[in-house]
Amino acid sequence: MKRRTFIKSSVGLGLGWSGIAAAQAAGIRPPATEDGPSPNLTANPNRTGKPHIILLMTDQHRGDALGCMGNKAIKTPNLDRLAAEGTLFVSAYSSTPSSTPARSGLLTGLSPWHHGMLGYGALAKKYKYEMPQMLRDEGYYTFGIGKMHWNPQNALHGFHGTLVDESGRVESENFISDYRKWFQVQAPAKNPDQTGIGWNDHAAGTYQLDEKLHPTTWTGQTACELIRNYNADQPLFLKVSFARPHSPYDPPQRYLDMYEGVEMPVPAKGDWCEPFAELKRPDEMPSDAPFANFGDSYAQNSCRHYYANITFIDDQIGHILDALKARGMYDDALICFTADHGDMMGDHYHWRKTYPYEGSTHIPYILKWPKGMKRRLPDGAKVDYPVELRDFLPTFLEIAGAKVPDDMDGRSLCPLVQQANPVWRKYIDLEHATCYAAENYWCGLTDGKRKYVWNLHNGTEQLFDLEKDPQETHNCAADADYASVLEEMRTALAAHLEERGETFVCDGKLQMRAQTMLYSPNFPKKTE
Repeated sequence: MKRRTFIKSSVGLGLGWSGIAAAQAAGIRPPATEDGPSPNLTANPNRTGKPHIILLMTDQHRGDALGCMGNKAIKTPNLDRLAAEGTLFVSAYSSTPSSTPARSGLLTGLSPWHHGMLGYGALAKKYKYEMPQMLRDEGYYTFGIGKMHWNPQNALHGFHGTLVDESGRVESENFISDYRKWFQVQAPAKNPDQTGIGWNDHAAGTYQLDEKLHPTTWTGQTACELIRNYNADQPLFLKVSFARPHSPYDPPQRYLDMYEGVEMPVPAKGDWCEPFAELKRPDEMPSDAPFANFGDSYAQNSCRHYYANITFIDDQIGHILDALKARGMYDDALICFTADHGDMMGDHYHWRKTYPYEGSTHIPYILKWPKGMKRRLPDGAKVDYPVELRDFLPTFLEIAGAKVPDDMDGRSLCPLVQQANPVWRKYIDLEHATCYAAENYWCGLTDGKRKYVWNLHNGTEQLFDLEKDPQETHNCAADADYASVLEEMRTALAAHLEERGETFVCDGKLQMRAQTMLYSPNFPKKTE
């Protein structure tokens, strides 16, 4: 099996558009502001026949942390409504589950090997394919708000402009994020990090300042302001990237109060995670320890604050959707929601991300299609084909009427809702270069029903039956009943990795590696 057969898209179908954005629906309430409701605005004048594209995303958001995904503990009414009016992709993954490589795949539409980042590092300054630039070339006004996590931090990659929140990170000389500059004007001499929880800590607490100063409020309301002011003839591509629910788990108190008395999920515990099971006190380990058993109550407390932050974001997304409706932009917009990766939240005594397990790799994935698009699937449908962040860019290109490059690894999602039997990939590839521990260097595959993981440093294997065991509590790799599945997926992974050469695959067999490879040879060369 050739790699392109495994990973590349088939052609999609042409789309039928309604053309002009619908006028504002009667009775829609514009989003509230501090001074009261926004004025009743006229419809946006876009007359290009191309729909607006709105990409909403969060950071470190587990795929199961949505009500529409069957989670009865979490409160996400606006995202649940978006899924009910669109399509919910239930087998969605982040191929390289940490911030920068995941965002590289989203930016470029490429697989990790082809955009060049195999783990956590710094993005290149320029790529062959870049989402904002490609949409700008198709006549879109392109703007980004929130967390980008690019290098340098004020990079544009084709955006006409950005307003950035980087969670306090300073990775470029003299960089101060737009959020922190705004904060200095709103609350001179106050500390935006007064809550005292680091951005990789898994302890939790409530936000110690006025809610209006929280970066979640700033991101949501800045997006609303742009939408209310948007009066251009050209279609809008708007990326709104919330820095939460990534730690710090710091919701305002009123959001935490919504979860009083709500039972939080108990962390999953596999029959394979015994090396990490020794019970520790929080003061015995670093506050950002990647592996630790602090007990179920500690993890559930972190989860409660994490869920409250998601509900906080959901409220802001509700304001954004209301703003789009008030501007007459909602019906004929493609509106997407996703995340860069998940959060282990103590499952298997693991924290944060970079791991092959569901908490880390499985992500939210919702698309609300433009009203004029011809579809076979009804609103509210669930799709279980394996999809990934790289699939957004080719989808946007097809929606915009542009050609998807032949060598782009991602695939347009349109055929999945337009065709009865679409040609699609069998598996999506997963991987991460060494992070947190030497043994955490792995490659894998999943179809959303089974998952195979190969550890490159020590040659160990894991196989999970996600249909029977969605929490991955049992490793089936040694089970006789799964021998044929194991061999099939092992062979498929070898076929996928074969283009990397004999240090990854030799004579059709997976190879162990002593050295970690963080950047592939395809990573763009540094330019002045």
